[in-house]
Amino acid sequence: MSLYTIGEVAELCTISPATLRAWQRRYGLLKPQRSEGGHRQFNEQDVARINTILHWIERGVPVSQIKPLLDDTPSVEHDVNWATLQQQLLALLHIPAPAKLRSRLFEKGREYPPQIFINHILRPLRMQLSGPHEMLLALRTLLDGIIIEYATFCMNSARKKTGKTALLMGWGKTEPIELWMAAIVTAKAGLHLDILPQPLEHPPLNLFKADRYFIATEGPLNTYRRKQLAAWRLAGMDITLIGSTALLVENGGHIDGNV
Repeated sequence: MSLYTIGEVAELCTISPATLRAWQRRYGLLKPQRSEGGHRQFNEQDVARINTILHWIERGVPVSQIKPLLDDTPSVEHDVNWATLQQQLLALLHIPAPAKLRSRLFEKGREYPPQIFINHILRPLRMQLSGPHEMLLALRTLLDGIIIEYATFCMNSARKKTGKTALLMGWGKTEPIELWMAAIVTAKAGLHLDILPQPLEHPPLNLFKADRYFIATEGPLNTYRRKQLAAWRLAGMDITLIGSTALLVENGGHIDGNV
């Protein structure tokens, strides 16, 4: 039977090693074997179990309630519970209670794969705070600050381990907070990330040396940008487009247009 290291199974299941450790230590969802050197080893059954956990998370079941579902076949379907979680977090915003909100968001960031965390928690929260009212703008700004803080935490954590370097930037009209949410995904993939937090129309990409480049841009590429992208790649740059453009043009790389 094949055995995988925690890094290999993380890449195979598209989930960060930190989340796998949290599922094991905090919730007892995983019981990997140990090598003679004490390193975690996962077999095919473990991989299947991880995919089942991801299935329940997608359905909206909190991580803390998943363990009984792994051992039994429930007769009652579990409805998506994201709205309840979002309302709990929204209540902390409206108080406002920044310290409690920060603690809960960091906790959920550890529990859930980054893309699920973003799609089912961060983006919906921001949407519920949309509008021209000054109070909503203030609360959305508070949330954005905590998102940036968490992204920075993820980036610093990734740099403590070996990994490839990466640059993340926006090209043209890209909302800056979307870059920070993309930074969460990229950093949790183990890359040592630098970010240009303000989008640029004509980025001097040749100034920055990195193993990989992630460029967020929206909508179809015009002729100029297609030529520029081709020139960068001809120069040997490993470029992955993220955002809606990635869905229109390509789906390359481990981190793709789902960011």
